[in-house]
Amino acid sequence: MASGKDETHPTRREALMLGAGAAAALAAGRAAGQEAEGQPLIGNPQLPERPGNRMRWAVVGLGTFGVGQVIPGFANARHSRLTAFVSGNADKARELGARYGVSRFYGYDDYDRIADDPEIDCVYIVLPVGLHAEYTIRALDAGKHVLCEKPMASTSAECEAMIAAAERNRRTLGVAYRVHFEPNNMHVLERIRAGELGTMRFVSADHGFNANPDWPPHKWRLEKELAGGGSMYDIGVYGLNTSLMMLPDDTPVSVSAHYSTPQGDPRFTQVEGGLDWRIRMASGINVQGSSSYCWSPYVSRQRYFGSDASIEMQPATTYYDNTIRLEAGGPAREYSAGNAGDQFAAQVDGFSQAARSGEPHLTPGEMGLRDIRLIEAMYRSADADGQFVRV
Repeated sequence: MASGKDETHPTRREALMLGAGAAAALAAGRAAGQEAEGQPLIGNPQLPERPGNRMRWAVVGLGTFGVGQVIPGFANARHSRLTAFVSGNADKARELGARYGVSRFYGYDDYDRIADDPEIDCVYIVLPVGLHAEYTIRALDAGKHVLCEKPMASTSAECEAMIAAAERNRRTLGVAYRVHFEPNNMHVLERIRAGELGTMRFVSADHGFNANPDWPPHKWRLEKELAGGGSMYDIGVYGLNTSLMMLPDDTPVSVSAHYSTPQGDPRFTQVEGGLDWRIRMASGINVQGSSSYCWSPYVSRQRYFGSDASIEMQPATTYYDNTIRLEAGGPAREYSAGNAGDQFAAQVDGFSQAARSGEPHLTPGEMGLRDIRLIEAMYRSADADGQFVRV
């Protein structure tokens, strides 16, 4: 029996809610007999893995960087998930666990028990540099894959011991050089590899900030036992590693450096406040850089000069705001090639996939060892008033 209602036209209530244009479109759709239908998946969309299939991670160290950057990065990961926290502050660990759905907790006193935890595949070391080697080796000996924050360790000897532990346990070891996963830096590398800058002629890098000894995240950086070294270890390593990233077919042959620490500054009784450095590459070009704990505001700048064009990134290696300036004869073009914040999820996913497959990781322990050897050579040069040191 007919209801007396015209099903092809919107009701007065629908018309008032939708507005005239949308109501007309709704009427036309109903008249044509259109209805919502389910569709099968088309093609091969890049779907995230089911949570139960993802590599399971423990984060060791819940300091400012770990809590502010590393842990939130897992929210957008597609192949990785958090399952455990290791901290000396149980209350903080459990508070964060409630926020991020983590229910497995360890302290530094029972850290080795992770060997018996099947819900941990990978360990991310986010501790001060002086603790990297010990906690990395213990995690590897516990049968876990390890991603260690940069710089890799305090000395090249420690780096070598970490690599040996990974080989001994047949586990993957990586250094958290997140810039290799940051979309703007990846874009610049693609342009350089494609020859868009022409033949590379010169690279420069400047990185620094003004260290505050009264702020805990800065305080330990001024203590050699925990920091390993000074500004070159902490902030300068970004410039060193990123510059070499952009020259994948070239090799360092010698370095020279001078300290640039302000005389009489009480902050720098144990570590250097600044270092100006230069690397001579096998191709004949130079990479020049500087690091400092005495600059304000924060500086993160990379410049790449080729025979046909140049690129400046300022900022270059920050968490969220990296930008590109391309100069190729006409007006300069400033742009962004992606969301810098994506680098944290991409980094842990890249490591998860390498650990699972057994394929080489993009930023392996050998890369971290190379960079520490170069920094040690820079210190030897600076101690000798800038004498060239072959590497």
